Amino acid sequence: MQPKDSAQTQSQQMASLSFSSQMSREDEEMARSALSAFRAKEDEIEKRKMEVRERVKAQLGRVEEETRRLANIREELESMADPMRKEVSLVRKKIDSVNKELKPLGATVQKKEREYKEALDTFNEKNREKVQLITKLMEMGQLVGESEKLRLKKLEELSKSIETE
Repeated sequence: MQPKDSAQTQSQQMASLSFSSQMSREDEEMARSALSAFRAKEDEIEKRKMEVRERVKAQLGRVEEETRRLANIREELESMADPMRKEVSLVRKKIDSVNKELKPLGATVQKKEREYKEALDTFNEKNREKVQLITKLMEMGQLVGESEKLRLKKLEELSKSIETE
C-alpha cells in the first residue's frame, strides 16, 4: 500500500504543482497585464502632464508678451502725458501767482470803493448843506433888500419932512 499511496501522493503533488504553476502563470500574466495597464496609465498621466506644462508655458509666454506690450503702451502714454503735465503745472503756477496778485488788488479795490462811497456821501451831504445855505442867503438877501428899501423910504420921508419944514 505504500507504493500506491506514494504514487498517489506524488500524482496529487504533481497535479497540485501543475495547478500551482498554472496559477502562478495566470498570476504572472495578470500581474504583467496590471503592470502594463499601470505603466500605460502612468505614461498617459506623464503625457498629460507634459501637455499641461506646454499649455502653461504657452500661456505664460502670452502673458509675458502682453505684459511687455502693456509696459510699452504705459511708457508711450507717460511720454505723451508728461509734456501735458508740465504745461498744466506751469499754467496752475501762473494761475496761483495771478490769484496771489489779485487778492490784495481786490482788497484794495473794495477799500477804494468804500472810500469813494464815503467821499460821495460826504460830497452829497455838503452839496445839500450848500444848497440850504444858498437858499438861506438868498432869503436873507431879499430881507436885507426889503429892509434897505424901507430904510431908504424912511430916509426919503425924513428928508422930505426936513426940507418942508
